[in-house]
Amino acid sequence: MSELLKDKPQKREKKTVKVPTEASHGVRGKETTGRTKDSMSIVSSIDELGHHEDTRMVVTMENTYQTGPYKRFPVGAVTDILKDVLTNYLQEERYEVEWSQKMTKTICEVTRARVKDLMIPRYKVVVLVHIGQLTGQSMQISSRCLWDKSNDTFATYSFKNSSLFGMATVYGVYFE
Repeated sequence: MSELLKDKPQKREKKTVKVPTEASHGVRGKETTGRTKDSMSIVSSIDELGHHEDTRMVVTMENTYQTGPYKRFPVGAVTDILKDVLTNYLQEERYEVEWSQKMTKTICEVTRARVKDLMIPRYKVVVLVHIGQLTGQSMQISSRCLWDKSNDTFATYSFKNSSLFGMATVYGVYFE
């Protein structure tokens, strides 16, 4: 039995494998002395491919048994962030299709970063931004999701100038 235990650490030692080079496969190699030479290169490896042991550490975490948030999602602070971001980015702008596509992504990223800076624990943040042209039309925006009305919430703000409108919504979904 002790011999088997002694042999196991030796399996993990580096193995030397000889790999034929180009010259041994019929391709001429570099000629250093005016003639071709079939040479073998030496490659070292810890284990052969496909024959390694799974040595990952499995981390088990304790249950927190926390079913509700310690800190609620601050709807007022998030609404202030939305108002500030939409006003700063859209106040002096005119509607253009290509510009609005890029600006929608920019406003989403800035809003998400500012909401994440509030460091609200255990809430997932989803940001939706809509920018459209004002031409006298009406528009209805709706969304559906699986919702826990005691913990999940949202904040929304809409902005309008002479040529465009912008509406942003931030969903705070509690992650148990």
